[in-house]
Amino acid sequence: MKTRFISFILAVALMAGLFLSSDSIAQSVSKYGATPEDSVECIMNLSLYTEFYKQWKASGYKNASVNDAFGPWREVFLNCPAARQGTYIDGVKILTYFIKNEKDPAVKDAYIDTLMLLYDTRIENFGKEGYVLGRKGVGLYVLRIKDYKESYNILTRSIELDGNKSYPDVLVFFMRASKKMIAEGKADEDIIFDNYDICSKIIEVNIDANQNNAKKLANWENVRGNIDLIFEPFATCEAIIKIYSPKFQKAPDDIKMLKKLTKLLDRKKCTEDQLYFDAVVMLYELEPSPESAHLIGKMLMKNQEYTKAITYLKEGGKLDNSDDRADSYLYIAECYRTLNNFSAARSYALKSIKERPGDGNPYIMIGDMYAASSKSCGSNDLEKKTVYWVAVDKYYMAKQLDPEVTELANSRIKAYSIYFPPKEDIFFHNLNEGDEYMVECWINEKTKVRAAKN
Repeated sequence: MKTRFISFILAVALMAGLFLSSDSIAQSVSKYGATPEDSVECIMNLSLYTEFYKQWKASGYKNASVNDAFGPWREVFLNCPAARQGTYIDGVKILTYFIKNEKDPAVKDAYIDTLMLLYDTRIENFGKEGYVLGRKGVGLYVLRIKDYKESYNILTRSIELDGNKSYPDVLVFFMRASKKMIAEGKADEDIIFDNYDICSKIIEVNIDANQNNAKKLANWENVRGNIDLIFEPFATCEAIIKIYSPKFQKAPDDIKMLKKLTKLLDRKKCTEDQLYFDAVVMLYELEPSPESAHLIGKMLMKNQEYTKAITYLKEGGKLDNSDDRADSYLYIAECYRTLNNFSAARSYALKSIKERPGDGNPYIMIGDMYAASSKSCGSNDLEKKTVYWVAVDKYYMAKQLDPEVTELANSRIKAYSIYFPPKEDIFFHNLNEGDEYMVECWINEKTKVRAAKN
C-alpha cells in the first residue's frame, strides 16, 4: 500500500514538473525551492509528509505513521521553509512527540535544538514574532529547564511585542522563569515585583474584555490565580519595604516607581509603615490624581483624621474603575458615620451601592446607623422602636444582594428584632401588623409594622 502511494506521489510530482508553465515555475521557485527541480522535490515531500501526518492524527497521534512523516517533513522544513505555515505547526507536534519518547539525552537535546530552530525559521518566513517567541519560550522552559535564563529572555521579548495580546501561558511561564532566575542568583528579587505588575495589567485588561465570554474569563481568572501563587512568597510587607526603601531614598521623585510602590503596598495591606505614608504624599505632590488622593484619604482615615480624609476621598469619584469608586464612597460614608453625620454617610453609602450593586456592606452600614438612631428619633417609646424596623429592612436587603454578608446580617436581624414594639403598644397606637408606616426623623423611609417575637 505504501509503495503504491509513493509511486503515485512521484508520478504527480513528475507531471507537475513537466507541465508547469514558465510563469508558474517562476512563481513557485522562491516558495518551494531554488530551482524548478527543487520545487518538484518539495511538492513531493510535502505531499508525503502530509499524508502520513493525517494518518497519525487520525489515530489520536498513537500509530507509527509519525515515523514515516518525519523524513519528508524534515526535507520540507530544511529545503523549502516558505512552502506553508502548516509545516511549522505540524512540526511542533512531531518534534514534541520525538522529544518526549527519546531516551538518549544527546538525541533528545538535538530534537529540542531543532524545535527552537523551527520557531526561529517560522518567524523569518511567516512573521508573528511575539506569538511565536511565546511558544518558543514556553517550550524551552518545559522541555529544558536548565535553559531558564534563555527562556526568560525569550518570554520577555514576546511580552514586549504582544503586550495585552500575550497568551495566558506565556505570562505564567514568564513568572516561573522570573522566580527561577532569582532562585539561581541570576537576577535581583525586585524583578518579580516588576514582572508581576506587567502581568497583572495584561490580565486585568483581558478579564475586562471577556466579561461576556465565560470560558475565556475563567481561563484568565485561573491565570491570575497561578501568577498570584508564584508571587505570594515574595510579597511580604518586610520584603517589599526592604526592596523599595532604598529605591525611594535614591529617587523619591520617580513617579513610575511611586505608583508601583503605593499600589503594591496598598494591595498587600502594608499601609502601616512610614514608607507608605511618605510615598503616597510624595506621589500626590508630584502628580495630583484621584488615585493618589484616594490613598491619602485612606491613610488619614486610619489616623482618625476623618474630616481631612473626606476631602481627599471625594477625589475618588473621578477614579476610572467602578470598584475603586465604590471603595472611595464607602470610606467617605464611614468617615461621616464616625463624625455622627448619618445623613451624609447614608448618601455616600448609596453611591457606593450604585457603583457596586452586589455589595451588601453599605446596607449593613445604613442599618447600623438606623439602629443607632433609636434614642434620638421619635417623641415616644413606640416611635423610637420603629427605627429598628427600617434597620432590619436594610439587613435583609444586604443578605439578599450579597451572600458573603449573610451571617453578619442574620446576627444583626436577631439582635435588633427583639426591640420591635410589643403587640400591645402597636394596638394602643391604632396600628396593625403589616400596615405601612413612615419612619421620620432624618431617616424618612416607609416600612411595615411588626411586633416583637416572644
